[in-house]
Amino acid sequence: MNMRRSRRRWLLACLLAAVPFALPAQPPAMAAAAQRADRIHVDKSERRMELLRDGRVLRSYRVRLGDAPVGHKRQQGDEKTPEGDYRISGRNPNSRFHLSLRVSYPDAADRAQARARGVDPGGDIFIHGGSYAQSLRDWTDGCIAVTDAEIEEIWSLVPTGIPIGIDP
Repeated sequence: MNMRRSRRRWLLACLLAAVPFALPAQPPAMAAAAQRADRIHVDKSERRMELLRDGRVLRSYRVRLGDAPVGHKRQQGDEKTPEGDYRISGRNPNSRFHLSLRVSYPDAADRAQARARGVDPGGDIFIHGGSYAQSLRDWTDGCIAVTDAEIEEIWSLVPTGIPIGIDP
């Protein structure tokens, strides 16, 4: 019995040592309500994301988008970042990209357009961290990427449910 437990511990230690990134011990704490954003604006052509409160810019970030960033996301695998008005619909503290905030794509209109074309609209669009976020090229499958340090700040400033507008 002790040998099995010892072998399991050894195997677990090997698996943990092979993880190529460090998971945060805890997600960053949420900022005070007066400092939190009440809207996010993304300008795809400028590769810029702004956190807003009462119409004023709280923070601004350089972002990386999907590999094919021009145009609205129309289907799974097109590597486009959606355009339009959505919401932050969830949070993932265990993201493989450090931390991530879910964008509510696809909405009803996106699903209807995809259904009419006989395709899957795709999904799993996030604002997330990532070591490639500092690269000079777009690299995601349609997400909005920032650095790990930036997603920690964004995580603390962005409550679930706020609107996000993504412009071409």
